[in-house]
Amino acid sequence: MLMSRRLIVVAKLLSFVAALVLLVHMGAVIFASRSNTSTHGLYTGWGSALSNLGKYGGNAEGLSEYSPQGTKPVKAALVALIRNDDLYGMRKAMRELEDRWNHKYNYPYIFLNDQPFSEEFKRGIRDLTKAPVQFGVLEPGTWGYPEWIDKEKAKKERETASYIKGHSESYRFMCRFQSGFVHKHPLLRDLEFYWRIEPDVHYYCDIDYDPFLYMKKNGLKYGWNIAPDEYEPTVRTLWNTTKDFMKKNPQMIPEKNLIDWVSNKDGSYTKCHFWSNFEIVDLSFYRSPQYQAYFDHLDKAGGFFYERWGDAPIHSLAVAMFLKKSEVHYFDDVGYYHPAMSHCPKGSKERGKCVCDPQEGWSNDFGCAKRWRSIS
Repeated sequence: MLMSRRLIVVAKLLSFVAALVLLVHMGAVIFASRSNTSTHGLYTGWGSALSNLGKYGGNAEGLSEYSPQGTKPVKAALVALIRNDDLYGMRKAMRELEDRWNHKYNYPYIFLNDQPFSEEFKRGIRDLTKAPVQFGVLEPGTWGYPEWIDKEKAKKERETASYIKGHSESYRFMCRFQSGFVHKHPLLRDLEFYWRIEPDVHYYCDIDYDPFLYMKKNGLKYGWNIAPDEYEPTVRTLWNTTKDFMKKNPQMIPEKNLIDWVSNKDGSYTKCHFWSNFEIVDLSFYRSPQYQAYFDHLDKAGGFFYERWGDAPIHSLAVAMFLKKSEVHYFDDVGYYHPAMSHCPKGSKERGKCVCDPQEGWSNDFGCAKRWRSIS
């Protein structure tokens, strides 16, 4: 009996000590988080955070830089071009992205729209995250027709088009904006990297590292996940227009690049492209003089409206012309679904932190993905 009482006393004492240790630890974490919060903006003081790069690379737990208001080790954000009526689809995608990744890292969100966001949309988004959220309207001149476009010619293309989104005017505005203006929006001007996100997508895997930091530390400019081939009727003259650019600007094209990924031995277009609804990008690439010159060349040609040039093949052709393979990363560890296509890491039915069926996520077997793996 006496022994039992002694054991109870010892157990209570150990519980008290454990609780005391936990409280001290929590207090230290909270103090560190508060002391790191800046009143001069989201990214003020980010340089000091970079001095601690060595401790990143895995779990974010306990790191004050990754608290909701912490100064992140990379100036980066999750960015969506979206409309008010996409709220439900965006909330579904955000819920998965938060559960799988961002509840640990708390990178900010930026939402852009050609019209002002409703209060309902803003509230519905903010309800899902502790991370900072910003909403912006597109600047004049970045959405719509440039002055040199023949609108009657563009209208005729829309009326006779037999391909997906062929009749849509706003889809063409979107492709032009994503190709040449998203990185120039005032809300993105201070960013180093962005991760493009979309409504109605799925994220199948827990992500236990910071992709932005991974790319920065490894000198990576462009990250992708799915690579199909483009539907030829939408890009009938894009490859010839791109070859014309290369011919006129040989000084901009490095000797070592990825042009073999988009060009066959006979010089024809493979139509391979990175599906840009998932892309993580060092924005210095899109801001570079060579990328801007390429976009201006395409914009003047009018193919956004006289055909239906998409931002995905344009981004991909720019990557192929201007970057080396060592600057491009295949995020094959990230399970991802966008309506019509998906990528599921191998073995995900039996093990690991992904929940998806590789047989249903068949993009890994696309010819363009295989071609990517074959080039040096």
